[in-house]
This record gives sequence, structure tokens and C-alpha cells, in this order.
Amino acid sequence: MTHTYDITGITCGSCVSKVKSSLLSIDNVNKVDVSKDNDTVTIKMDKHINLSELQSALDSKYVISAQYHNETVEQTKSWFITYKPVLLIFIYIFSTTALIELTSESFILMRWMRHFMAGFFLTFSFFKMLNLKGFKESYMMYDIIARKFPNWGYIYAFTELALGIAFLTNFNLIITNSVTFIVMSVSIIGVLKTVLNKKVIKCACLGDVFNLPMSTVTIIEDGLMILMSLAMLIMSVI
Repeated sequence: MTHTYDITGITCGSCVSKVKSSLLSIDNVNKVDVSKDNDTVTIKMDKHINLSELQSALDSKYVISAQYHNETVEQTKSWFITYKPVLLIFIYIFSTTALIELTSESFILMRWMRHFMAGFFLTFSFFKMLNLKGFKESYMMYDIIARKFPNWGYIYAFTELALGIAFLTNFNLIITNSVTFIVMSVSIIGVLKTVLNKKVIKCACLGDVFNLPMSTVTIIEDGLMILMSLAMLIMSVI
């Protein structure tokens, strides 16, 4: 993708060179064209880069700003493009499980959640199984258990598969939801630490197939599974 920004502070050819070299030092920036006459800079990048990150790479005398105030629109567009795989998976699982209930004699919340959890774990474990070694290597970058015991990545992938089958077959919901709650609660710790520390790490939720960055989307994903397992656990006990 290519973005054009307004920039101030460029007064000579030396400024053009400094701005260009500074911006090229940023990861995922492939090409930079600076126009002293128009006070603009055009940047070709692999993925969208926040304006604040571009500014931090420059000397304070140069101020870069969004052209035509389209920065927010571009950020939103880039966000949807980046997380399109995860969004589509959730839409498909939600729609499929909802249709099962809507076409049944009655909508049973417990059954819907069970089917949703089954679809979630079976789908996400499938992508991990495509490259178990790649998943393990990505997962150990942030998970608190996998960092100490690397092979936990393999166990985690098969645990998701087992949970998916358990939810699908309606296996002892107290045991299944208890295991889900514990596993996902432990998993979210590493995610929270990574996001809060603003570390740029690849998310392993879809294995090694998609290059998804760790973000609040991962927190929401894990948090949803924790809340649903807790709700089902309470409903099973009551």
C-alpha cells in the first residue's frame, strides 16, 4: 500500500535525504519519495504504519501529518484487512451455530454456546495442525508456559482439538468447561503482557498460516472463550 502525507520543515536537499533515510529505516517501509516543492512524502509500505510511528523516526524539526485528514479512515481500512481471516472465521462460526438454533424447535442458549465453542476450537486447532512446528515456535514467543516448556505448543494444539470434540459430543460439560476456563485463562496472561508492553509479536491463534499481529483482538478472542466457558460452567452446576 502507498500513502501520501504532508510534511513540514524540509528546506533543502539535505533535509530530503535525512527524511528519506529515516523513514526507510522503519520496518515494512519499502520506498520513500519526498517532494520539497509540495511539502509531501509518499511512502510505500507492506502494511499500514501509524502516523505516530512515522513521526518518531523523524527529527523533531520535521512534522508529518495526514493528508486530507484521511488517516483515521486508512487505519480502519488497514485494521479490517489485517484481521480479515479472524473476523471471517468468527462470522462463519456464529452464523452457522445460530442457524442451527433458529431452525430447531426452540433456541437453547446452552446448546448454542456449546456448538460455538466446538466450532471455535475445531477451526483454530485445524490451522495450528497445518504447521505444528511453526505454531510452537510462534507460541513460545509470548505464552508463559511455552516459554519455559517449548513442547507445550504441541500439547496446546491437541488440547484445543480435544476440547472441540468434547463440546461437539456434549462430553461432561463441567469437566470440559473447567479445562477450557483454566487453559484459556493461562493463555491470556502472555497475550495481555505482550499487548500492554506494546511488543510487536506475531499472534499464533491461527497457527503459522496467517501473519497476524498480537493485539486487543487476541485479548477479545481469548476473553470471549473464558467468559463463555465460565457461563456454561455456572449453568451446568445450577
